[in-house]
Amino acid sequence: MRLGRIASPDGVAFVSIEGDGDERIAKEIAEHPFGTPTFTGRSWPLADVRLLAPILASKVICIGKNYAAHVAEMGGEAPEDPVIFLKPNTSIIGPNAAIVLPPNSNNVHYEGELAVVIGRPCKDVPAAKALDVVLGYTVANDVTARDHQRHDGQWTRGKSYDTFCPLGPWIETQLDPSDLEITTELDGEVKQHSRTSLLLHDIPKIIEWISAVMTLLPGDVILTGTPEGVGPIVAGQTVSVTIEGIGTLSNPAAPKKVQ
Repeated sequence: MRLGRIASPDGVAFVSIEGDGDERIAKEIAEHPFGTPTFTGRSWPLADVRLLAPILASKVICIGKNYAAHVAEMGGEAPEDPVIFLKPNTSIIGPNAAIVLPPNSNNVHYEGELAVVIGRPCKDVPAAKALDVVLGYTVANDVTARDHQRHDGQWTRGKSYDTFCPLGPWIETQLDPSDLEITTELDGEVKQHSRTSLLLHDIPKIIEWISAVMTLLPGDVILTGTPEGVGPIVAGQTVSVTIEGIGTLSNPAAPKKVQ
């Protein structure tokens, strides 16, 4: 199932997105998409509604240094264990929403990533059962103020600005995430091109590692790491991340408006 979240003339709703191309239909889900969704009977052509971030997580947990080539381009060493950090849920935006560039940063980077969406409360999940707690997968952009990251010596400020976690366009629930092509384009030029099979720590291990530390809740999002090719975005550019079997997440960059 392809799960999304939309703004329609009737309000905000979770939906199941059916069909392809211009024929896609958004069918309204009653209440929430977890478990076995029930439907209200209302639907809209997808072209007539606005896609929002497919989920509003209680927390976004990220994995750093999870592709060897990216570790090398950043001048580090591959970690023996997963490196985790958090982004606030206030950083989440949906497709086509603007990434707002902080006026005090001159080096904001895109980082295309596969995101895992958790489907039920869980703690201390063994890797062998990790995929049982997954609702599905979506596309993410772990936007980073690289100069702030380097200045601070840790990652919280540089990763946490409002709009620094684009997610979408929807959640794919029937997908094998082990070997998917991932591509990031900046104004149509390919900047990142890799496969999820090159993750240093795969998704079951990541879920086991994180859930040993903290309880995961339905809708929580895990960003699995970015491949090599990260680089700066400036106002007026558009970054598009495409993951095989899911789709494309596009967001323009814009300067912060002066109040």
